This record gives sequence, C-alpha cells and structure tokens, in this order.
Amino acid sequence: MAGGCGARAQAAGMLLALLGWVCSCVTTFVPLWKNLNLDLNELEVWTMGLWQVCIVQEEGAVECQGHGSFLALPPELRVSRLLMCLSNGLGLLGSLLAAPALEVWRTCEDRPWLKRRLLLAGGAAFGVAGMATLAPVSWVAYNTVLDFWDDSVPDIVPRWEFGEATFLGWFAGVFLAAGGLLLACSARSVRMAPPPAPACHQPPATRGLAGGQPLHPKNADLVI
Repeated sequence: MAGGCGARAQAAGMLLALLGWVCSCVTTFVPLWKNLNLDLNELEVWTMGLWQVCIVQEEGAVECQGHGSFLALPPELRVSRLLMCLSNGLGLLGSLLAAPALEVWRTCEDRPWLKRRLLLAGGAAFGVAGMATLAPVSWVAYNTVLDFWDDSVPDIVPRWEFGEATFLGWFAGVFLAAGGLLLACSARSVRMAPPPAPACHQPPATRGLAGGQPLHPKNADLVI
C-alpha cells in the first residue's frame, strides 16, 4: 500500500512539475507580461515581454520589435530575464534527475539509495525553479501596480496593466514548487533493500584416509 501511494505521489509530482516547467518556458518568451490600451487609438493594443514589444491591431496584424539593449532595460526586466532562464534550466535538470528514479521505471532497482537521492535532487531543482519563476513575475507585477497608481503621472497618460503571462507565470511557479515538494516527500517511500544475510560457514568435511573421499559418520568407528 505504501509503495502504491509513493508511486502515485511521484506521478502527480512529476506531472505538476512538467506542467509548471512548460508554462514557465512559455512565460519566458511570450510578449504578454504587460498590456497597454491607448485611448487615442483603441484599435491597437501594446504588449510587452522580456524580449520584445508588440502592437496588436484589431484586424489581427501583429508587429513586434525587440528591446534595443539589455543594459537599457529596467532593472526588473534585466533580472527577470536571468531568473526565468535559470528557472527553465533548473526545470530541465529536475526532469533529467527525477525521471530515472520514478517507480514506473525499472532502472536502479538494485540501488534504492540512488533513486532516493535522485528524487530529492530532482525535487529540490523543481522547487528552486518555482521560486525563480515566482520572484520575477511578482516583481514585475508589483512595479506595474506602483506605476498604475502613481499620482505623479497625469491621468491622460496610458497605464500598463497585467498581461496574460503574469498569471501564467504565477501558475507555473506554484506548479513547479508543488511538484518538487511531492517528489521530495515521495523519496521517503522508496523501499530500501534489506542487508544481505551473512553466509553460513560450514566446517570442512572430514576426508577419508583412502582416495580422499569424505568419511561417513556411521563408518567413523571402523577407521581406527
């Protein structure tokens, strides 16, 4: 029963972590971190991501332009680029570490201590990846709220608002952290192999006097 629960926890944790990793990769590259609606031209919607700014027109045309310089970006976007790339790399590393240690695979069955360590390492990688996703998304969202309610900016100036990638990034971070936690907790259910029983040392058989044949106990009184 414990093994079944452990296998289900591993499967659920791996699925959650993989889903979070895919969502984190999508969040990294889509230009939907911020949205801007212009009152002067309601037919256009500006969107911003970590790598480019796009203009979406009502007829469906999309025109994107990359950010000019990495150093010219605001601090939150520079740090977000680094952390999101780190999160994607850690998510891939966690998948490579945790996948061979799952009970559905027959690898390393003779080394349960290795499977336990791989699960712990994979869960830790997924957990750090989740934190590396939640931190930049929350930072950008916090600055967006501050800029939106900034009284020093005139009301006629358009304000940036949350984009779809902000919510996707929050879900990705939670899925990664939850999946890593499940994988790390399921490592305790890995059954350790019992230590091998000590070999029984039998006394050497008594050799007969002739031909090197073992001496039968019933004939021991005859060889005197």
